[in-house]
Amino acid sequence: MAVVASARGVTKTYGQGRAALRILDRVDLELRAGELVAVTGRSGSGKSTLLNVIGALDRADAGQVEVCGVRVDGAAEKVLAPLRRDRIGFVFQSFHLLPELTGLENVLLPARLNGRRASPERAGRLVEGLGLTAAAERLPAVLSGGEQQRFAIARALINDPTLVLADEPTGNLDTESAEIVLELLRAMADEGRAVLLVTHEPEATRRADRVLRLEGGQLR
Repeated sequence: MAVVASARGVTKTYGQGRAALRILDRVDLELRAGELVAVTGRSGSGKSTLLNVIGALDRADAGQVEVCGVRVDGAAEKVLAPLRRDRIGFVFQSFHLLPELTGLENVLLPARLNGRRASPERAGRLVEGLGLTAAAERLPAVLSGGEQQRFAIARALINDPTLVLADEPTGNLDTESAEIVLELLRAMADEGRAVLLVTHEPEATRRADRVLRLEGGQLR
């Protein structure tokens, strides 16, 4: 399987002097196409920081990060912005749907920001495949948590990303909705994407090809 993303010796420290906290300490990680990798660890252990560094939302203090053949560390924003937009799909615990847009309009938004003509046909297929057709024209305020998360997943997939990063995507969901979301993430990997999932949920780790624990700043 091809390597989609890698981290080599990644270090990230917050604070200075005696208050400095090394949240990531020379972390190495490789993500391959077709696999779902789960990262566990206690709250505050740096799981979300790792996700953000790999997703080019945050910068490491040291080390090398490569995503889809692009060196992320030290790259200019004009390089990172299209990489995040076109090659990476983000799924967060907080759904981040724009409240003034319908579910379908939220799904279409990344394609429109891409400067390309948004594909209503592709968006429609994603919405239908996620069981959201009846809710497509509703605003987020009247959607259930499970529906909002599924729209967020459809939005993450609209540009057909190679890498999917999911940060506690079931944390705000009931058991049934969480099960649907985990099945979707597993399907994303089975379709050939690399999926990195940060989670506390045992059920989520059972779906993974690999389970890593972030502890003391290092993956074990």
